[in-house]
Formats: sequence, C-alpha cells, structure tokens
Amino acid sequence: MAPELQNPVPSPCINICKMVPETGLCQGCMRTIDEIRAWRNASEDDKRAIWAEIRRREAALFGDD
Repeated sequence: MAPELQNPVPSPCINICKMVPETGLCQGCMRTIDEIRAWRNASEDDKRAIWAEIRRREAALFGDD
C-alpha cells in the first residue's frame, strides 16, 4: 500500500538528510525544511498533503514512469 494511504501516515524520511540548495528540498525525502519541521505535529490529512507534494515533485523531476 502506498505510504500516503496508510494510517498512521509514515514519514517519508529515508535517512539521507541533506538539503539541496538549488531545489530547497531534502535529497532523501524531497520535503522542504518547513515540511520536515511541521511533520511531527501535522495531522494525518496534512501528512497526506505533504506526500501529495512529494509525488508531484517526483513526477516533475523524474517523469511519470
């Protein structure tokens, strides 16, 4: 099952924590620093919204293969 469909929604962190200055995204999880900071206190719906943004970023950067 896709992580964004699970309950509770799991963190997208894969322990490759390096911010890429050119994109403003974490190299490992593709979240912004604000999304990373907010994750702990985010509602399940907010976490799903972050996952949706990650999926959108993946599609924009890597295509919809």
